[in-house]
Amino acid sequence: MNLEKLNEILNYNFENKELLIEALTHSSYSYENKLCRNYERLEFLGDAVLQLIVSEYLIFKYKDFDEGMLSRYRAYFVSEEFISELAKQIDLGNFIRLGKGELNSGGKDRPSILCDIFESIVAAMYLDGGYNEARRFIITIASDKIDEVIQQNIFTDYKSELQKLTQKIFESLPDYKVKDETGPEHDKTFIVDLYINDRYYCSGSGKSKKKAEQDAAKKAFLMLSEHIV
Repeated sequence: MNLEKLNEILNYNFENKELLIEALTHSSYSYENKLCRNYERLEFLGDAVLQLIVSEYLIFKYKDFDEGMLSRYRAYFVSEEFISELAKQIDLGNFIRLGKGELNSGGKDRPSILCDIFESIVAAMYLDGGYNEARRFIITIASDKIDEVIQQNIFTDYKSELQKLTQKIFESLPDYKVKDETGPEHDKTFIVDLYINDRYYCSGSGKSKKKAEQDAAKKAFLMLSEHIV
């Protein structure tokens, strides 16, 4: 594990290198090597710090957003999907200390692990250098992506939008049922069927149940929107 290289990528030199090592240590590695600490406590703090930084960025830059819109965008920008992409951007997987089993099963590329370790690094930076350093890092790596998503309307919470639409049209909510799971444990694809009033409407797919549900919701939303225009 090349800490100097990671410091260079992060553009931050940790005074307390033990904090960084703890942040990079997965529970599978600490278990195999009988270590007392892993990333989990730092991840708990990092999640809160990250939410604060993103909230602050959104509320000052996008002054016309109401509370509901701010909440929806913040939820996406601190989600596993978004944060794991930031982690991949800095090749974080190559620096994580994983147990042999987790490493062999593709753990260094698993979105959930990448997201958790990224958050733990944010916490380590916050504890080592203070809030401003953690904020500088997040804004540098994420602000362009945040602005792109908002300006191009790349992200839409179709599940929420479909729910509003089905309540208006049918006075009921959509129902999602997992139809199938394919692929290895570390790289599954989920297939979800969407029903409204027990009637099948469409199916969606994704690398998580949430993504599959979003895919199905998007298809149903567009389908229903065409019929009411």
